[in-house]
Amino acid sequence: MGAGGRMVAPPVRKNADADTHKRVPYSKPPFSLGEVKKAIPPHCFQRSVIRSFSYVFYDLTIASILYYIASTYIQNLSQPLSFLAWPIFWYVQGCVLTGVWVIAHECGHHAFSDYQWLDDTVGLILHSCLLVPYFSWKYSHRRHHSNTGSLERDEVFVPKQKFEIGWYAKYLNNPPGRFFTLLIQLTLGWPLYLAFNVSGRPYKGFACHFHPYGPIYSDRERLQIFVSDAGVLAVFYGLYRLAAAKGLAWVICFYGGPLMVVNGFLVLITYLQHTHPALPHYDSSEWDWFRGALATVDRDYGILNKVFHNITDTHVAHHLFSTMPHYHAMEATKAIKPILGEYYQFDGTPVYKAMFREAKECIYVEPDEGAKKGVFWYKKKL
Repeated sequence: MGAGGRMVAPPVRKNADADTHKRVPYSKPPFSLGEVKKAIPPHCFQRSVIRSFSYVFYDLTIASILYYIASTYIQNLSQPLSFLAWPIFWYVQGCVLTGVWVIAHECGHHAFSDYQWLDDTVGLILHSCLLVPYFSWKYSHRRHHSNTGSLERDEVFVPKQKFEIGWYAKYLNNPPGRFFTLLIQLTLGWPLYLAFNVSGRPYKGFACHFHPYGPIYSDRERLQIFVSDAGVLAVFYGLYRLAAAKGLAWVICFYGGPLMVVNGFLVLITYLQHTHPALPHYDSSEWDWFRGALATVDRDYGILNKVFHNITDTHVAHHLFSTMPHYHAMEATKAIKPILGEYYQFDGTPVYKAMFREAKECIYVEPDEGAKKGVFWYKKKL
């Protein structure tokens, strides 16, 4: 009872989870790409060689310091302290090297500098050192950006329709099964994608990022696939020589552990950017580039947003303007939010919760009953 005997209604608690699951509109936006671009300050599209290299040097300096700490101190720790210290080193170094990977990714988008040859040189070196075939990934990733949200033509994390779900899915649709699926995905997902196109779009023939004559690439791209393979092979040879000189355990501790963390984060970041109950997918009857590019979500990784050069929380802007350098992406994101309105999707759910939620909620896609047939939404009922 309130003053004067009136009933006071209790405050209505806002359901954050309901807001998170509120679907992005799938109709054609009432704004154009040009209008979105006009909202962004012009300097955000300017690329600086000096500033871009400053991030390369910063990341490599931190990685060198961590290597020094590991080789000087952690390597000499007695057990059981070493069993605790090495995983910490792997995680921290892996996070830093994920930032290096992101800079190479930026080179692949021609967002590093105004010079394509410089972007490709820096990208080839950095990605090869992380065992990524630079040009191979560059071309398949470019097609991902050209076909985001398309069930037929997108390149990565293409959701299955219900009739494509394997018989084993119902046995994995429980907490232990989802944990096992995520574990395999985060540890083996990246090399399986590169080698066998796992989770990618189906191709006729053997699709592999190391195969110059595979169906992923056109004739004019094949020579650069050889260059990518040569870069990865050169690094493998260097690792072989290191293993011969210092031992396989040394290579695993100083390189293999951090690389596993890098690979895991690449899969996790991409998975959560394109997998969400609120995001639509389209078949060829409904898909267009603009709506597909908007069918992505920004996430919050806390302090790692900065370590990963904000690839995590500015992904929507990145899909709209992929040649924009990362150091302007936060400013651009703030500028376009009022224009995008409901078409902008951000989910601040902690990442460790989000990945299990998405594994539970986003099993396959199908149109809503009685709704547009070309618009597909994630479903979970098997």
